[in-house]
Amino acid sequence: TKADGSKFGKTESGNVWLDPEKTSPYEFYQFWLNVSDEDAAKYIKIFTLLPKDEIDKLVVKHQEEPHLRLLQKELAKDITCRVHSLEAYNSAVEASQILFGKGTTEMLKNMDEKTLLSVFKGVPQTEVSRDEFDAGIGILDFISAKAGAFKSNGEARRMLKDNAVSINKAKIKESFELTSDSLLNDKYVLVQKGKKNYFLVKVV
Repeated sequence: TKADGSKFGKTESGNVWLDPEKTSPYEFYQFWLNVSDEDAAKYIKIFTLLPKDEIDKLVVKHQEEPHLRLLQKELAKDITCRVHSLEAYNSAVEASQILFGKGTTEMLKNMDEKTLLSVFKGVPQTEVSRDEFDAGIGILDFISAKAGAFKSNGEARRMLKDNAVSINKAKIKESFELTSDSLLNDKYVLVQKGKKNYFLVKVV
């Protein structure tokens, strides 16, 4: 059991599996990254192959600066690399950066569909027909009516003027035009309102 009394290996969405088909490397990495300080100190001794003196140093550093979450980061790195691969770990870190602020359009475009959907699980998702998309949708209509990011075009226009709207992690203006180049994995567009509000539109 974990420090909060709940069962180990369980998340809100179910079990954590070693099989990447059941739990993506990103979700696996996030599971370890989000454990409590108390559990991280316990798990790093059980589940990693780090030497005792290295673990002891990490625990001391973590206690000095708990906000940096050094134990969780080392725990997540070690286990993700061994269960999956260094490449999977690096992809998971990049994916986390995309969701939590530092990601770039290039990172997003390099992400495979499965990771993309893992990262943005829980984000509001809508669909637009490919015929409609190809015919051309104005950006105000797209981010308001289609993505559902705004209640009105007026609100969307104000946020665009405030430089608070992004498509695929790139800030846009009202003059922005959607094209096939705007599609991630040839079918998705990520709309971001402000810093933390995401909306995923699937072109079907």
